[in-house]
Amino acid sequence: MTNIQSILHASLIVEELDRALAFYRDLLRLPLDESRPDLGYPGAWLQVGEQQIHLLQLPNPDPVEGRPEHGGRDRHVAMSVLNLDGLAAQLDHAGIPYSRSKSGR
Repeated sequence: MTNIQSILHASLIVEELDRALAFYRDLLRLPLDESRPDLGYPGAWLQVGEQQIHLLQLPNPDPVEGRPEHGGRDRHVAMSVLNLDGLAAQLDHAGIPYSRSKSGR
């Protein structure tokens, strides 16, 4: 039996913190956790239920070119949503590109 109980957070390297906050905090309405200490680089912590997304503004070593077609085998964070079509409409309205996996999720 595993000793692992849950995922606490997912850390995402972002190139522009303000742009990432506009997406996660403003569009998706994830609450900002103000308790993030000064870690020596720009970043933010956002609540997703009992877990968090940590945004880290650092030089991004992860190129966009050369990635496989999205099918669940690329880097991603999966979130449960109440209305997937509603979220897709919200992203479309905001002009934010996204892709669904081959399973349609």
